[in-house]
Amino acid sequence: MYSGAMPQLWAVQGTLRQDRGSRSFLPFMGFWRGAKQEADGMSVSQKCLCCVKYLMFVFNLIFWLGGCGLFGVGAWLSFTQAEFSSLPLSFPSLSAANLLLVAGSITMVTGFLGCLGALKEQRCLLAMFFVILLLLVLTEVTLVVVIRVFHEKMDSNAQAELKDGMKIYTSEPGLKKSWDNVQRMFKCCGVSNTTDWYEVLNGTLPPSCCSVGMDKCDTGWTEPCYEKAKQWLLENIPSVLVFGVCIGVVQILALIFSIQMYCQILYAEKSLD
Repeated sequence: MYSGAMPQLWAVQGTLRQDRGSRSFLPFMGFWRGAKQEADGMSVSQKCLCCVKYLMFVFNLIFWLGGCGLFGVGAWLSFTQAEFSSLPLSFPSLSAANLLLVAGSITMVTGFLGCLGALKEQRCLLAMFFVILLLLVLTEVTLVVVIRVFHEKMDSNAQAELKDGMKIYTSEPGLKKSWDNVQRMFKCCGVSNTTDWYEVLNGTLPPSCCSVGMDKCDTGWTEPCYEKAKQWLLENIPSVLVFGVCIGVVQILALIFSIQMYCQILYAEKSLD
């Protein structure tokens, strides 16, 4: 009696152990089984739409992260240049900081809109994303071309604006502090020459044009502050330029995927009708 019952008991216990072991994998098995069944039940157009959907989401996520990076660099520049905040925005590092802050903000909003449009599969959101991104790309290209072609004229206009701002050096404490900080940090004097101060201070130079501790400044540093600030900016921002090129490539791919997904959704809606 016992000899016949024991193998059956062992078989039941083995089955229970297998059930307990397999039960821990049930969530994963169910997930993959459900995903496979869903994929098997899709038509070719639905599979294409699903593929484009997740590719677009990934690229827009990268795009959004790139916007965060641009905004972060702009915030870092603004923080490091806080001592110059009273200077006109044409000062090289300040203008670059503001440009990066604006570009980063727009990129983050556009990337978020693209991610939302991809997940929701709404043609309205995708069309809005495509138009905004296309305008952003065209603006960036135009800005690069304008800076490349008219950089000398822009430099001369910026220097003229800075020189006009120097005229209130003695009457505006905030501007005075900013100019003194710039000249001490970069060891420079004036916008384009030390003689820029002669009209403002009756033929003399401010103490910040010389080494700290000197009561009277006769000669001062000879390098112009505008060029020194530009040099500092170019030395600290080449990685941002490479980063910008990568973001540009992602933008082009996002445009392609958005129009592709729009067409796939439109085709799917027509096929349902």
